[in-house]
Amino acid sequence: MKKKIIKIIRKKNRNKIVCLTAYSKNIASILDKHCDIILVGDSLGSVLYNYKSTRQVTINTMIEHSKSVRLGIKKSLMVVDMPYNTYKNKNEALSNAKKIIKKTRCDAVKLEGGKNISNIIKHLIKNKIAVMGHIGLLPQYETGKFRFKGTSKNIKERNKILNDAVALDNAGVFSIVLECIETSLSKKITKKIKIPTIGIGASAYCDGQILVTDDLIGLNLINARFVKKYAKIDKVIDNAVLRFKKDVKKNIFPSKNQSY
Repeated sequence: MKKKIIKIIRKKNRNKIVCLTAYSKNIASILDKHCDIILVGDSLGSVLYNYKSTRQVTINTMIEHSKSVRLGIKKSLMVVDMPYNTYKNKNEALSNAKKIIKKTRCDAVKLEGGKNISNIIKHLIKNKIAVMGHIGLLPQYETGKFRFKGTSKNIKERNKILNDAVALDNAGVFSIVLECIETSLSKKITKKIKIPTIGIGASAYCDGQILVTDDLIGLNLINARFVKKYAKIDKVIDNAVLRFKKDVKKNIFPSKNQSY
């Protein structure tokens, strides 16, 4: 097992894990100074391409963005989402995972699903592919308005999510993303399994947290409850472009300092 992954596992119940998404070298190089894990998420489908669903994201799109992200990472663990329909069975999953790792030099891949894909995950791990799990809200498999999972009124759903977490732990994943899972359930999962949980809309009881970077910096217009906007970078960009526009109109850019 890679040293970086062992380091992440050892953070369980010790140090909170910081995780963010990146889709390019420039952003990754900034995040790398502060993050334990950088995820090239298929969320790029909606963030960058305005897709209605992550199902539209292709493996080649993920690979090209991941190649850029790799250039910006020196210390963080790099994880790449396997897109929808790229891990339908063990052989296809292994072939596509190997392709992603070979072309991007990432450290691990992430798959959405629980007990239903545990055998596929076991096959990947047996073949020395490190895997991050993802349960709760599964964007690749859900349509319509997203809702949080594991409400106390839905015991069947709570039990399924808990069983999914245990199945992934037993399958050998090194961590699990818990997306939009009710607080008491995410707390229970985090206590029950041996590996770290990474929450997104799943409470502070998780071993770490992840957000989409574009949401965090205010570049993506989203008002999801689980998002906290730490900056309004859209206003910074708008102001910079406005100043550039004024300088061009007034013929004060470029000055002698910007000319050869």
